[in-house]
Amino acid sequence: MNLQDLKNRTILLLGKSRAFSADEFVSQLKFHSIALCKEVTDAVTLVVEGRMMSPYEQNLSDTLYEEEKYEFMAIDLFEKLLAQEIDSDTLLMSLKLSNDKKRLKSFLQNSCIEDALFFKLLKMYSFGGEDFFENDDNRDVSAALIARFYENIERNHNVQYATTGIYHLITQTKNEQLLEAIAFLEPSKKHPKIIKALALHEKTPKNVLKMFLKKGDERAKEAMAYNVNLEKNIARELIKNKKFAEIAAQNIRLDEEMFSLLSECKYALATNETLNKAMQQELVTCNDERIHLALAANRRLHVTICKQLLCLNNEKIREVIYANSATPRDILESAYKEGNYNEPLSRNNATPQNILEELLKCGDAQILLNLAKNENTPIDILYQLQLESRFEWAVKTNKAFAKHIQNENIGWLV
Repeated sequence: MNLQDLKNRTILLLGKSRAFSADEFVSQLKFHSIALCKEVTDAVTLVVEGRMMSPYEQNLSDTLYEEEKYEFMAIDLFEKLLAQEIDSDTLLMSLKLSNDKKRLKSFLQNSCIEDALFFKLLKMYSFGGEDFFENDDNRDVSAALIARFYENIERNHNVQYATTGIYHLITQTKNEQLLEAIAFLEPSKKHPKIIKALALHEKTPKNVLKMFLKKGDERAKEAMAYNVNLEKNIARELIKNKKFAEIAAQNIRLDEEMFSLLSECKYALATNETLNKAMQQELVTCNDERIHLALAANRRLHVTICKQLLCLNNEKIREVIYANSATPRDILESAYKEGNYNEPLSRNNATPQNILEELLKCGDAQILLNLAKNENTPIDILYQLQLESRFEWAVKTNKAFAKHIQNENIGWLV
């Protein structure tokens, strides 16, 4: 059934509307030439079961259903039909001309309208220079925004009424429209934490980041420097500041152009995990121990560069390489045979489990603590280490052990 089928017909509403206010519900019906009544008449062809039905209405619904003379529809489905037929341009013009804030708020609270229309309506709403929850209207609109987009809102209803709910929306979502909408809300400017989260987010639209670059404070610009997906034109402007260039060099996704532009920040570049082999090769030629140590710790260290660093015969660099999960297995095995690198090997999640099992026998407290923290340590060893109070917390906070406990559903051992 669609609304066209109900044109010039009469429906019986039992209870109340849900998504639409009572006045808006009637207005929408009139627009579609659908008559509404609250009592049974010969003209009724459809019974809509709304929310908060009284005992009398519930009994009437049961009686009418048994008569098998009427079609029935739940209010949620009926209101979705109404929402689908809303002409957004007409509605927006009507709200603009009437300046009816109450009606605007009613539509923003309507869960049946599409997101595209919701965002257009949200742009029209004025917070009046006040915060998200500083007055009743702002609170209702902010709560509607959070309820619409918050993941698993049913598990945490209270978040609808806290500014942290807006912050959580940013961290949860990949919806660029939502990020843009939040960025341009008046109250967002009052919350540095929200601005920072937007500046950091990989999906924040370019126009928002441009706004931060032009109008944002130093904290917003610094946060942008940590953004992995920072657009090149914005990055070029941002890295004119030496402080931001150092931060961007560590975090931005590198290509040949950005690597060249950030060439003065070699130590920071050496920590960037998007370095390709050629970039690593250029950095390894620098006669600088700090740069070599940073490369040795890089989680995307190329095997060729790894071997070149080992050839420098620098013990500090060797120890860092043997603790790096990017180091190939054969190199780690060779390090174990040398016998002088048990401590960094015990920290490395890539160290083969047979070596970790052997390291358990050494009895060194630091190595045993490293094993307790290492996510590659065999589960049976973690069980053993948990029995000692000095390693118990390290085992319990080990993600691999926690996952094992969860999967086995056996609870924590005491």
